[in-house]
Amino acid sequence: MREADGVELAPLTTMRVGGPADRLVVAESTDEIVDVVREVDDADEQLLVISGGSNLVIADDGFRGTVLRIANSGIEVESADDCGGVHVRVASGEEWDDFVARCCVEGWSGVEGLSGIPGLAGATPVQNVGAYGQEVAQTIASVRVFDRQEQRVVTFANADCQFAYRHSLFKGTPFRGGGRYVVLDVLFALRPTELSQPVGYEALARGLGVELGARVPLGDARDAVLEQRRRRGMVLDADDHDTWSCGSFFTNPIISGNAFEQLTLAAADRFGADAPPLPGWPTAGTGVKTSAAWLIQHAGFDKGFGMPGPAALSTKHPLAITNRGDAKAADVAALARQVRDGVLEAFGVELVNEPVFVGHEL
Repeated sequence: MREADGVELAPLTTMRVGGPADRLVVAESTDEIVDVVREVDDADEQLLVISGGSNLVIADDGFRGTVLRIANSGIEVESADDCGGVHVRVASGEEWDDFVARCCVEGWSGVEGLSGIPGLAGATPVQNVGAYGQEVAQTIASVRVFDRQEQRVVTFANADCQFAYRHSLFKGTPFRGGGRYVVLDVLFALRPTELSQPVGYEALARGLGVELGARVPLGDARDAVLEQRRRRGMVLDADDHDTWSCGSFFTNPIISGNAFEQLTLAAADRFGADAPPLPGWPTAGTGVKTSAAWLIQHAGFDKGFGMPGPAALSTKHPLAITNRGDAKAADVAALARQVRDGVLEAFGVELVNEPVFVGHEL
């Protein structure tokens, strides 16, 4: 375990904004994670847990309290057979994309569509990360956490995690200004096969030259996903400011079927006979998921809006708010408010931010 005072937090996040922490502790084992959380809670201090920092916008004033950086490691195959699949336990501090890359090499199918997503494995169930037709909820068998309220280690089976679109029990249960649960490790149930799961995303199928629903070698699927993400500035690159972001800044809105019809009519009124089609995907209930990127772009915020900065929309994708090199958290928040309010005025839909704001609000 390592600790220091007054450490700048910006370099620990992919948006690269945020002031100093009163105290930063790096926990390199599960026991250390639990010990630090217990110590902070017993002292009734504020706690901020940082995983890969890919989903945080930390205030310019920094954080008054202890920041715990997760750095435990370990990937262990707990069981493997043709019928039950492969169960792999992954420490929360493991780099997510390194794990996905290993899955593709080992012939463990189920997370290849999540290639290139920044951050650590322990953060994936919190947000129920997803892309290109896959979500981690589809492969998670259980999640082991430290429950700050009960002061004990608890294991949640998949059915108890309350997984939903970009949401879970671990994200939706607050405690002392933070989260109640600190993820220690995740057990994944993967399929032993050299082929991907059925390709369920149209652009990915086109890139692979296959029909929707086809299965391709895992390595091909991973390469195609990475190519798609790079095109959109969604693979971290220190030399490319389009990747200095939290990825998709707003979630895709889920609205009622009637609201979607009204929104389609509003778009036709706004754009006339040449109205671009409004994307819509039926959800498990009666709602329809529509595209935040479409709403942003057609509300007048195109790729690169806000350039030359300091904060601007990505030049590759309108859904990403980026740091052009010297942005402050206040600059990011101001642009996000401008986009959110502009979409609300144009279409009557209020976008919800995906990253977590620490020490300030949108």
